[in-house]
Amino acid sequence: MIEYISGRLAELTPTEAIIDCGGVGYNLQISVSTYSALQGKESARLYVYESIREDAYILFGFASKTERQMFLLLKSVKKVGPALARTLLSAFTAENLAAAIAAEDLNSIKAAKGIGPKTAQLVIVELKDKVQDIAFGHSKPAAGNNRATVLGETEREAVEALVALGYPPAPSQKVVLDIVKAEPGIAIGNIIKQALRLIK
Repeated sequence: MIEYISGRLAELTPTEAIIDCGGVGYNLQISVSTYSALQGKESARLYVYESIREDAYILFGFASKTERQMFLLLKSVKKVGPALARTLLSAFTAENLAAAIAAEDLNSIKAAKGIGPKTAQLVIVELKDKVQDIAFGHSKPAAGNNRATVLGETEREAVEALVALGYPPAPSQKVVLDIVKAEPGIAIGNIIKQALRLIK
């Protein structure tokens, strides 16, 4: 089992990170929260979850053990697979998602793509007692510390990230442009987090 991968950050997008470790490039699927944490860095250490199927071997990377712990808790819920868990951790930080679950905030959780009311309720019922340690003292959003990125390229990368997460291109572009217009200079991580709650 791989605990973490550490090395030069060769490539970074809002959904993937490639880490050069000893001359081998490891492709890791990441959340927007991890993307925000990695921006501006030349090297990185990502904690790993290995998804092994008959037809695929996929590595998921997390900037912190807390995010990986939250990912594993989400994945333990029926109907919540790795892709949906990553979507939730792109719409929220691990701490904010844990706080929403602990507070039984159904409306916030079901706003994420692919999470209907029944699944959101199931997440709350199964995890509300398991997320207390993660949620305690972390009810305030932490996204405000994300580093800003270049305007123009930021919009394109945000739209690409939303499309990669399963949203249609046209609505994604409209929501991204509206967010950037309202908040010039906003960091890409914040754009995507807002878009995941606004896009229809």
